[in-house]
Amino acid sequence: MDLTVDTRPVLIVVGPTASGKSSLGIALGLALRGEIVNADSMQLYRGMDIGTAKVSLAERGEIRHHLLDIWDVRHPASVAEYQALARSVVADVHARGRLPIVVGGSGLYIRALCDDLSFPGTDPEARRRWEDRLDREGPEALHAELSWRDPVAAASIAPANGRRLVRALEVIEITGAPFTATLPEPRALYDATFVGLEVARPVLAQRIEARVDRMWSEGLVDEVRGLEAHGLREGVTASRALGYSQVLRYLAGEITEDAARAETVTTTRVFARRQYTWFGREPRVHWLPHDAPDLVTRAIDRFTSAE
Repeated sequence: MDLTVDTRPVLIVVGPTASGKSSLGIALGLALRGEIVNADSMQLYRGMDIGTAKVSLAERGEIRHHLLDIWDVRHPASVAEYQALARSVVADVHARGRLPIVVGGSGLYIRALCDDLSFPGTDPEARRRWEDRLDREGPEALHAELSWRDPVAAASIAPANGRRLVRALEVIEITGAPFTATLPEPRALYDATFVGLEVARPVLAQRIEARVDRMWSEGLVDEVRGLEAHGLREGVTASRALGYSQVLRYLAGEITEDAARAETVTTTRVFARRQYTWFGREPRVHWLPHDAPDLVTRAIDRFTSAE
């Protein structure tokens, strides 16, 4: 069933990891009487702070943030669950006369919030079978299976992303249709303005490496060790997060700490490229240089001109 379009404004800040989205979101929130709605899938997890570059408690004191620290690390992520939560938050922010500012790099989460997008249900038995195969054969085998069943979906999902591969194969089994057929052309549900942060690839690579160095110096290994005691390794989603997956392998004795650190840099760079690909296909994004001296002013001008 079609949903009614909400004509009240929403501002959305997107871009690759390490591009400065959080800082821009806070600056815009302070200038526009806004509140931040998190759209980073891993920042929904409690305790996953250092590895997700979650905004500090002091920064949250400057401006209200929503949808941070709501899931236990054992909770399996659900885009449909996020969709319901985020739309409720946006409605609440609007009701209080504030501007919802959606900030994050999880493209499907943002689309689920902003567009008339429905999701097939789940089949626990089908999911269990695919998860068992993932455990036995690894994500490469599932990617090969998806390549045969739905080449378009396989091209859009990283071969190492076991969670998304399981979900795609589960949906195909439930619906009997290609996974990509369940993602129709977007129909906007909000009067949303998209602002994207653009970073030159060599600069972004350097920023990612610096971020990983900072994560290690701030205590990522100890953070993961503490979360492991609270079930991180059993969390089908959280355990596969960038950085956390690599540190878990180090703690299990599968790789060295240096290898975990290097692999985190490499996989984060690959993830950033995929974010660029996703948002590059989004015609609503107005791209701005991340290092523009008047970045906040330009973003505000873009938002006000779209109203």
